[in-house]
Amino acid sequence: MSKIKIAELFYSIQGEGRYMGVPSVFLRTFGCNFKCAGFGMLRGESSTEVEAIAQRITEFKTYNELPLVSTGCDSYASWDPRFKDLSPMLTTDAIAERIMEILPYKRWEDEHLVITGGEPLLGWQRAYPDLLNHLSMTGLKEITFETNGTQKLDSKFKEYLTDWAFGSDEREITFSVSAKLSCSGEARHEAIKPEVVCEYQEVGTTYLKFVIATEEDAEEALETLDIYRAEGFTGHCYLMPVGGVESVYTLNNRRVAEFAMKMGLRYSDRLQVPLFKNEWGT
Repeated sequence: MSKIKIAELFYSIQGEGRYMGVPSVFLRTFGCNFKCAGFGMLRGESSTEVEAIAQRITEFKTYNELPLVSTGCDSYASWDPRFKDLSPMLTTDAIAERIMEILPYKRWEDEHLVITGGEPLLGWQRAYPDLLNHLSMTGLKEITFETNGTQKLDSKFKEYLTDWAFGSDEREITFSVSAKLSCSGEARHEAIKPEVVCEYQEVGTTYLKFVIATEEDAEEALETLDIYRAEGFTGHCYLMPVGGVESVYTLNNRRVAEFAMKMGLRYSDRLQVPLFKNEWGT
């Protein structure tokens, strides 16, 4: 039986991208290869909010007690090793049982499974088949992997996903790729991997989602999309506003929507921010 280190496991509605508004189970795994400390900061600067929280780490007994941040990565506790003890290592049986507990009808109906992070394709690919093969997961029809688009699919996992999706006309796999632009603070040569994203297309519906705030960010998104297109990417592209808290989100959302219209791209809201204030477990 496999185990997965879980930062969060909760039921909510999908707030972003293709399935926005769909009731969903979110499985947030622990671990990421990026920090994204540049979000919400001036170019070249990095957020220090998490450093201040880490200095008070003994005050927090559960994940949900952690403060939200207005800059940097809004899911910082899902990858920062200083918070790893708040994320338990659970068996796939325990995860499946918990999912059944939080689903409204204690079985899969129209709900969607979102495997997110952190970076969900970083270290847990070999464990997912055990979870998806669990008897409780039989009725599941739609899975989205929310990924940064830098992690290749393990050959065995790729084969498994292909068989899972094509084994039923009702099943579908989606890769929601939040590729990191320079405003994230991540190095471009490490963040932009079009050959990896194009491989995802062989398995399921794949789209790009760029988090931006300024016109400079929007122009970089358009230039980066051209790089993906040149490699063979054929999916849609969304622009989404920076802002893990409402005060920052409301400064950006209309402007980003206008950039999307101007450039002929799709706009993605972040419904979890205005609806639930982006609290943990939403």
